[in-house]
Amino acid sequence: MRRKDELGQWGEKCAADHLAAQGFDLLDRNWHCRDGEIDLVARDGDCLVIVEVKTRRTGSAGHPLEAVTAKKLATLRRLAALWLRGHPVAAATIRIDVVGVLCAGEGRAAIEHVRNVSL
Repeated sequence: MRRKDELGQWGEKCAADHLAAQGFDLLDRNWHCRDGEIDLVARDGDCLVIVEVKTRRTGSAGHPLEAVTAKKLATLRRLAALWLRGHPVAAATIRIDVVGVLCAGEGRAAIEHVRNVSL
């Protein structure tokens, strides 16, 4: 079993690798300010994507995606605006994606990627 911080880092790496394999360009990782943190910032074509990653050891506490609430999405929207202030990137659209990572044993991950999340 990994410690919580190691598990989160592992999950973010799995998510970043998954997104790269899907053709996303990773722009930033673990960007933080006093208002919070964005796990991953990526580009999907001409779309800027703010990515929240949720990782779980098991599904006993529910699927990782269930941990993303309307409050968390509102925070991510605010953080996206703050990130853009410091990183002027031309993007036709901006969206929020969530990647759920569930340990599948022996260092393997079951990954679920939901695009354009809204609650």
